Amino acid sequence: MTKAVIAKGKHRSDSNVTLKPPNRPSSILGCWVINHTHQAKKVGSHVEVTGSFDVNVWYSHHDHSKTSVFTESVPYKDKIALHYRDEPTSAKEETIVTVLQHPNCTEASISECGQNFSISIERELLVEMIGETKVSVTIHPHPYDEEWPMAEIESESTSVVMEDKTNKDSVNKEQPHQPPKRKDSPF
Repeated sequence: MTKAVIAKGKHRSDSNVTLKPPNRPSSILGCWVINHTHQAKKVGSHVEVTGSFDVNVWYSHHDHSKTSVFTESVPYKDKIALHYRDEPTSAKEETIVTVLQHPNCTEASISECGQNFSISIERELLVEMIGETKVSVTIHPHPYDEEWPMAEIESESTSVVMEDKTNKDSVNKEQPHQPPKRKDSPF
């Protein structure tokens, strides 16, 4: 028994948000989404992810004579179905939510009535459930060595100090430095 990912779920959302600014917009100059937060809890065979993000719209108003930034926090709740590899053996499961795509504005326009913003937002979440499960291990009947390439390191020639054991006094003899042979040299 070990802890491993026993279930996964993925959810991609494309949603439209309608925002009403205090001034009648003339044009949209930019739109961005920030401050994404979320939390998750398991409910039956699903995970509910609740979160929010701020939508900022930079726009002109009063016949293009003034600009403002309108900000509104948008809440959401996603219900993500889980696909189990193994059924849970205990109720002590851990839920991990990974944001694959943070909420992002794909399109921003002024609605037909001319009063509101119509914002298209995409996001994608991955949910993993970690719990106790059984692991199957394959045993190879023959020894198996994994290939592991190793870089060869070339070292420079160094002098070698030798010790003469025939004398009581040690005598240091230094080997002369020999340059490496060239491949095209006959020597």
